[in-house]
Amino acid sequence: MRSGRSKLYAKLTSSFLRKWWFVIFVSLVFVLLGAIIFIFFSQWVNLYINSELVLRNESMTFGWWRKPPVKPLMKVYVYNVTNADGFLNNGEKPVLNELGPYVYVQSWEKVNLAFNKNHTISFNQHKEFVFDRNQSVGDEDDLVVVPNIPMLSATSQSKHAARFLRLAMASIMDILKVKPFVEVSVHQLLWGYEDPLLKLAKDVVPKEQKLPYEEFGLMYGKNGTSRDKVTVFTGGSNIEQYGVIDRFNGNKSLLHWKTEQCNRLNGSDGSIFPPHITKNTTLFVYDKDLCRLLPLSYQKEVETANGVAGFRFTPPKDVFADVSTKPENECFCPGGPPCAPNGFFNVSLCQYDSPILLSFPHFYLADEKYRLAVEGVSPPVADKHEFFLDVQPQMGVSLRARARVQINLAVSQVVDIKQVATFPDIVFPIMWFEDGIDALPAEVTDMLNFATRVPPVAKACLSYGLFVVGGLLLLLAVICLVRNSGRQETLHLEGTSHYVKPDKTASGNGHSNGKSKTLETLNPSFLNGPDNPNTN
Repeated sequence: MRSGRSKLYAKLTSSFLRKWWFVIFVSLVFVLLGAIIFIFFSQWVNLYINSELVLRNESMTFGWWRKPPVKPLMKVYVYNVTNADGFLNNGEKPVLNELGPYVYVQSWEKVNLAFNKNHTISFNQHKEFVFDRNQSVGDEDDLVVVPNIPMLSATSQSKHAARFLRLAMASIMDILKVKPFVEVSVHQLLWGYEDPLLKLAKDVVPKEQKLPYEEFGLMYGKNGTSRDKVTVFTGGSNIEQYGVIDRFNGNKSLLHWKTEQCNRLNGSDGSIFPPHITKNTTLFVYDKDLCRLLPLSYQKEVETANGVAGFRFTPPKDVFADVSTKPENECFCPGGPPCAPNGFFNVSLCQYDSPILLSFPHFYLADEKYRLAVEGVSPPVADKHEFFLDVQPQMGVSLRARARVQINLAVSQVVDIKQVATFPDIVFPIMWFEDGIDALPAEVTDMLNFATRVPPVAKACLSYGLFVVGGLLLLLAVICLVRNSGRQETLHLEGTSHYVKPDKTASGNGHSNGKSKTLETLNPSFLNGPDNPNTN
């Protein structure tokens, strides 16, 4: 038994067969490498992407983040009131004429950059808005009639004040000749005009209570460098916090709402998000004017004009739901009840107590009665009035966006102030805007396509290629081993004295010519038979 194993071992380790064992080893190495690449290649790619995404001076994306190579467009639509006198004096339903879009081309840049020790970076956002007449329907000098927001804000705030204060306010408005509606240009409505009430407040209000602006405009102070200092995580210590806000003007959270959850600031500014987004991910966007984090949920898969695949995220249908529909929204109602109606969000606490309600354009997702309270506002259409953001999931880059928001004024009737005594309680739409981008530059989309399409192909080619080559080599080596092992057995027998080739000189009848050799003549052991006298 032991001699048989020794013979088998000798056969399998012979120099003749040793090269095929080397081939087997190489084939197994190929298969192992293929398995390693198949399992870990995606992780290696993700590690490389993460390292390139980190916001640092030498990273691939830092320059694009600091100064985006895009020109976002802001499209403004103004609700022009065509029957202001009839509404005030005759109780007519407001008749509105939607004007626009008035298009502004934007340039963005983050300035005053400062890297911090805790893997964050601080900056001020610089934005420039340039009116584009060619893309606009109308001119900035177009005159529009809109509610007098400073006046109506003041009267609404005085609704619960002492009666003599309301009467005093009415007298002051008489002297200043302030009316509930004003006629201003589109440029003035957006970027500011001198308001007599604000001018008076500047002179009589204590310094610590003064408003931080001298004119009124819905976009006042936004054309230029913002005074707000924003601090975001670079992703250097944790890629899951990449681009997430750490502090806003030094604060770790908001101060307006009732709970810590609603005061959270840990969202993105909408330009970048933590990478490796899935369909189950909820994105959060923070904007100062929105006064809260806006959650965005997956809606569908999309593809840009340049062929970059992405996910579309939109706000949940109940994001602005009233408290009775969504009880958790009660935290956004510190002064209620009553709270904001269904489909609206009250931002008065961060708009100097002005009764501003935000909604989606054309009262999208709000109760129908608010749209029907005025004339001239068509029914909402999701494709035109929905807020959405398209994101490249692997890298968290925004591909396309439509930030659509409508600004409304919640007007309250105050009988002691004659200027608004006939003004009913109404949610009056002022304007809505669409802020967004259609596509990224080719240099960015080419990089995104390369980063998302090449690695899966490379993974498949390398892993399956190594599997195939390794498998073929292994199969070839096994076949050759089997064949050569049999051949080695034959060669081994031929080399022993127990094997005799037939003598080719033998006669055809099977008889020897007397010169053939037999086993007996070759091996003396055959002579030790019963007829052999030399048998031991």
